[in-house]
Amino acid sequence: MHRKPLASRWQPYQWQPAEVLLDPGMPAGAPRCLREDADDMRWLFTGFELRLYSDEAEGYFLNLDSRAPCWFVMSRLEEIDGVEVAVPRTVTLSYNEAARLMDGGEQVDTVPAPALIVERLMEFAQAYYRPEPKRKRRKPSFEGGAAVDRMAKAEGQRHGG
Repeated sequence: MHRKPLASRWQPYQWQPAEVLLDPGMPAGAPRCLREDADDMRWLFTGFELRLYSDEAEGYFLNLDSRAPCWFVMSRLEEIDGVEVAVPRTVTLSYNEAARLMDGGEQVDTVPAPALIVERLMEFAQAYYRPEPKRKRRKPSFEGGAAVDRMAKAEGQRHGG
């Protein structure tokens, strides 16, 4: 996670994920401050595991269908060793999961997904995503019909029409 200064009197800095590292050999451990100075602060958080779920296939498809497929990183501000840090809590590739998190009031940022991840995600989505068949659309009542005419006449009679 990266903290960068802002030219704002209301918010002096902003936290963003700098990148999602793909290193299966990196062991899970305590958060580590990699750099700390007035203009730049970076923290490393390890131990995240990527799992793809067949019931999230639509969310993966929607991510792939965007102009720039990405990781979605949900983080919360927490205090570590007396310093306020944005701590990532969830890393996902599902557009739908990210939307649910944001609907719940969580902070979700994006990081571009590397080509290898996009390729594997595409294979998974092709194997599991089945779009819902389109259904015939019923006309809403405001488009006319006998029931609307009866409703209008009844309304007119109630109001002296």
